[in-house]
Amino acid sequence: MKPEYFDAQLTPLGWQQVDNLRKHVHECGLSKRIELVLTSPLLRTLQTAVGVFGGEGYKDGMDVLPLMVENAGNSERPSISSLNCPPIIAVELCREHLGVHPCDSRRNISNYQFLFPAVNFSLIETDEDVLWEADVRETTEEVAARGMKFMNWLWTRKEKEIAIVTHNGFLFHTLNALGNDCHPSMKKEMSTHFANCELRSMIIVDRSMTGTDLSTTDYPGRIPPGPDLPSDVADEKEA
Repeated sequence: MKPEYFDAQLTPLGWQQVDNLRKHVHECGLSKRIELVLTSPLLRTLQTAVGVFGGEGYKDGMDVLPLMVENAGNSERPSISSLNCPPIIAVELCREHLGVHPCDSRRNISNYQFLFPAVNFSLIETDEDVLWEADVRETTEEVAARGMKFMNWLWTRKEKEIAIVTHNGFLFHTLNALGNDCHPSMKKEMSTHFANCELRSMIIVDRSMTGTDLSTTDYPGRIPPGPDLPSDVADEKEA
């Protein structure tokens, strides 16, 4: 609740975790597969997104904009280049649980555009933060509904390998709602709280595409034809 935590930035430990995750995504080859990065427009997620998925250090004279300027958010970090990295887009829908907590309020977009010149903020409609309220906290149902709206929008993207940089509370309530049609054990695994800077890979399949030639999933063998029973129903049939 402290006002000095307004739009909280990464701590030195947070930047160390970002550096470790960056090393991991490069060593495992994930950095070469990611087509798009979507991020919440809060300082700590913007710093995480550019720190993990951005290019190498930015140098004056480069013919591209930096993803992050030097010392953005009092980070004492050098500039980050936008060369050879996927596009990064800020999306308002995947912000943290809204209201009351100053750390979950954002700055004006014009402020972020100065700090993160190559990040795309065009999907955010208002410069000022009109979603966060000082005396009203979103209900968990409202967070989940916003999360499902985000997931439905995600289906409209043409990219298939997408990194989403967002928040623990938002992920917990969104994945909990998304898992309502899953076996309880799967739902529990999906919605387990995230640790700081934790990365989980998930493949989301539209079951309505089962057995059709119109499938747009990135699974090379496509989805096999025939019934695709929920796992709890399959367990009952085996019993």
